[in-house]
Amino acid sequence: MASSHHFSRPRSPEAVLITEARTSQLEQQAARKKRYAYTMLVRAICLVLAAIFYQIVWLMIILAVLGTVLPWVAVVMANDGPPKKRQQVNRYDARPDRVLESRPPKVIDG
Repeated sequence: MASSHHFSRPRSPEAVLITEARTSQLEQQAARKKRYAYTMLVRAICLVLAAIFYQIVWLMIILAVLGTVLPWVAVVMANDGPPKKRQQVNRYDARPDRVLESRPPKVIDG
């Protein structure tokens, strides 16, 4: 008679990652929104500092250029997804030692 007693195994508090699944679309979008917000915050700080340091022309110009270029950078970064994984493609390799021999077909006359 089989015993119905189950042995309990100790469980680790953290789950183990067993797949190489990509992050979900929602997580990717949230990360892109966060990156966009940070970049636009840096842009706003650059523009405010450019207005504050208007008497130091070279510094004002650098900060103003950053303030005008950063929106484009933020949009490009927000539209960019995570890098695609490089996959090893299994291609057919016709090695001579693995080629089937060719014979003339058998013709059966009836």
